[in-house]
Amino acid sequence: MTLRDFVYRPPARPYLPLLYVDDHIVVINKPSGLLSVPGKEKAHLDSAWYRASRVFPSVSVVHRLDMATSGVLVLARNKAAHKHLSYQFANRITHKRYYARLFGEPDADKGIMNIPLIVDYPNRPLQKVDWENGKPSLTCYKVIQPEPFGMLVELHPITGRSHQLRVHMRELGTPILGDRLYSPVESVKAVTRLQLHAQTINFVHPLTGKRISFSAPIPFSQYSPLCLKETYTEAKEMLIQHDIEISDFIE
Repeated sequence: MTLRDFVYRPPARPYLPLLYVDDHIVVINKPSGLLSVPGKEKAHLDSAWYRASRVFPSVSVVHRLDMATSGVLVLARNKAAHKHLSYQFANRITHKRYYARLFGEPDADKGIMNIPLIVDYPNRPLQKVDWENGKPSLTCYKVIQPEPFGMLVELHPITGRSHQLRVHMRELGTPILGDRLYSPVESVKAVTRLQLHAQTINFVHPLTGKRISFSAPIPFSQYSPLCLKETYTEAKEMLIQHDIEISDFIE
């Protein structure tokens, strides 16, 4: 299937799976197949933002997940919360953990993908590696366990580029299962959806100033993750070993 052949059919159920709501934030478990925000065409209005706005009229988007990616998505309920959360995402204050099933097995059990990315403009929304003009893009990965057709990996994206995890895993030689943009036909045919899930996000609450975390179970694996603090600390230790400063990736 090509991009031109794409027909948007977002899942009707679950319609809006809420994880948490207060006067400042809304946290949902976005299903695979649902846009984070409306597309340009009228047929692409249905999205996580649109569904949330029907219940919470003032919500706004502070980050996005790819349509095919499932998992934790945070929205702001007022201007102050939007400003506070947007600053956190821009300055790498948020901590995010994803899980993916890969088509194949990486050569190393863990590592860092420090590969700059840029939009492949003639073929957008595809992204590509560009060592001269690409934006710095950093991902820490760790192999968790064997899964059907490949391996389950834990991913900590330090930066948040479009399609970052998908391109980095392809560059590792093990694209994400079910990825219609970056993996071979055999990978796409093996599963019914992209095997990528935003499992946990940690950030500072815009009112209380305290760190909070929200998680959603991995829909394509029985694996039960460790606490985010433990796995994020391990990712940071890998960066230290490679003399990589997170501050260098703040624009």
